[in-house]
Amino acid sequence: MAKVEQKQPVVAAISESVKDAKCAMLVQYSGISVADDTALRKELREAGITYKVCKNTMMRFAFKDTEFEPLCDLLDGPNALAISKDDATAPARIITKYLKKVPSLKIMGAVVEGNYYDEKGCAALSTVPSREELLGKLLGSIQSPVSNLARVLSQIAESKAAE
Repeated sequence: MAKVEQKQPVVAAISESVKDAKCAMLVQYSGISVADDTALRKELREAGITYKVCKNTMMRFAFKDTEFEPLCDLLDGPNALAISKDDATAPARIITKYLKKVPSLKIMGAVVEGNYYDEKGCAALSTVPSREELLGKLLGSIQSPVSNLARVLSQIAESKAAE
């Protein structure tokens, strides 16, 4: 079997995993201890994020002619790919948390919902709350005026009843 035929399933697997992804983040992982890497992988897995180490050439072939093609310029050195199909900002939040613990870990860049972000952009993304948190804040801000109105009307009714 030729080498090209052996590599095609790997490229197809990477292409399939990034297809329909909201976020694909490239992380340079050199210098991370096994314990830290295991903890990082566990936390990413619990958040529904696929994290795998792939060869740069395989990722380059998989990203070609897709929205993830800007990541091809960053493929140098030992890289891992974090893919999220649900929460677009979760990889940035989790990996940024580990950057404080493991300074040799480095976010190279990401494509989030079709937009390319460099290292600084990914740092900014890590501060964006999850969708559930944002919906909770929105619901709280919608409920607040209604509950305040209900409280005022109830106090007015109580004061009229006391008279």
